[in-house]
Amino acid sequence: MGENRLRHVHDRQPGIVRLRAGKGFRYVDADGATVRDRQTLQRIRQLAIPPAYKDVWICASADGHLQATGRDARGRKQYRYHPDWVRRRGTDKFDRILAFGKALPALRRQVRRHLALSGLPREKVLALVVSVMGRTYARVGNAAYARSNRSYGLTTLRTRHVRLPAKRVAQIRFAGKSGRVHVLHIDDARLVGLIRRCHDLPGKMLFQYLDDDGQVRPVDSGDINAYLRQATGDAFSAKDFRTWGATLTALMELARLPLPADASATHCTAMQNQVVASVAATLGNTPAVCRASYIDPCVFDAWRAGRLEPLRALRGIRQLEAAALRLLRACHR
Repeated sequence: MGENRLRHVHDRQPGIVRLRAGKGFRYVDADGATVRDRQTLQRIRQLAIPPAYKDVWICASADGHLQATGRDARGRKQYRYHPDWVRRRGTDKFDRILAFGKALPALRRQVRRHLALSGLPREKVLALVVSVMGRTYARVGNAAYARSNRSYGLTTLRTRHVRLPAKRVAQIRFAGKSGRVHVLHIDDARLVGLIRRCHDLPGKMLFQYLDDDGQVRPVDSGDINAYLRQATGDAFSAKDFRTWGATLTALMELARLPLPADASATHCTAMQNQVVASVAATLGNTPAVCRASYIDPCVFDAWRAGRLEPLRALRGIRQLEAAALRLLRACHR
């Protein structure tokens, strides 16, 4: 099946569920009937969904881009995609950076509008979390992973993770994925003021809002991803923010790193590795993961070609972002 014939689906749609039956499983469709169709059962077997997964959802159609989801032993959501979709994503995963960069102005307009709301409604606190994410590129967090592994992201932070030593300074320190310690510094008076107000709400969670009845409610990763999708009009997620941030940070660091005219290939590689390690430290990834999944390779090509030298004179994040978009357009056209 060609990738252009795949249908975009999500696991909130009616599908097939997996139920324990003796030492194995049986599969039930949206109407409650046991699945007996041989082709469907063969498709399910080929997905190789681990027996330990819980809350398993399986796409009812063979042409869905997403074929199955489930929760692993640590509560993390896992995905099984159609093979054609996997091949497509292998070629265009960095194309999303360009689309995300183009969507940033619309996202920022919504964030500014929601930060100006009175009180602490849901939209305002979501805008606050997105603002912190845009400054730090921190992970969004997963509640189940926080419970089982005591590793945190923005939406699972506790009030104990925050220090507010001054009126316009917030320091957030927490253990993230793989036990890596993250220290986030926020020095924007408006954001720090809102963090302080969230911190003072009852409860142990940091980012909470007040609903229409005045009840305190926490935000979660699904709220943030839905907020990003609504603001941008596209299926972006918190990971896209991190990919954009990694590419932008690498671009900035490479622009500041003059390439000697007589540099050997080994020397160039060592300089690139230095930048990758720096970006990986910011994101809390290993350098290998950072290079493979977060930094668009075209920034290294542009650096080796000497096209980043004019960027050294740029001042401010907006000028750098505009330059990044020009580079990405040229690379992904």
